[in-house]
Amino acid sequence: MTTPSAKDQEGFAAFLLRARARGLDDKPLFSALETTPRRMFVPSDYQQTAFSSRMIPIDCGETMEGLDLQATVISALEIHDGCRVLEIGTGSGFTGAVMARLASRVITVDRFRRLVEQATERFRALGLANVIARHGNAHKAVEGEGPYDRIVVWAAFDSMPRHFVDLLSSGGVMIAPIGGAEEEQVLARLEKVGSRFERTDVGRARLQPLQNSIAAAL
Repeated sequence: MTTPSAKDQEGFAAFLLRARARGLDDKPLFSALETTPRRMFVPSDYQQTAFSSRMIPIDCGETMEGLDLQATVISALEIHDGCRVLEIGTGSGFTGAVMARLASRVITVDRFRRLVEQATERFRALGLANVIARHGNAHKAVEGEGPYDRIVVWAAFDSMPRHFVDLLSSGGVMIAPIGGAEEEQVLARLEKVGSRFERTDVGRARLQPLQNSIAAAL
């Protein structure tokens, strides 16, 4: 494992202070974050903001969520060894890599082939064999699969995402932003209890709406 630089240690320490000030003290998650070299996933022009709460532009016109939001969402998922996780929106691959250190298996899907290829290379470089990136439509890439113990979607739904919630195992948890594209969305934590779902709102975000297609050129 690469030893973090002094700048990385400083950035991570600042993140920890922000997280604990918000009441987040998730030691397994912090360990997974610390052992996943974040700068490997951040474009060279934005290295100085790698550990900030800001959104970071990546390839294909997409963005990488700030570390604070990523940590909030992953912690709320309560991932543990034995969990099978589905992620919609691979992006840079950072969250997939972090969750792979907590779960038994992670399937991550993105509509941009370039992002999937880049993430796959990063997973390979880190020796993460339990995370698989797929190129495909968010709805169709996992048809006939599941159930999953955890599902996270890094894109917003206009209303309750029942298509994905139905992929959850009993007791499973899904986190997804719900709200319009031009407004701040609510981060909903949906836990499957028997045949119903219990919803708890765990934060707010501003993410792009979920696209039900694959990218034509990228």
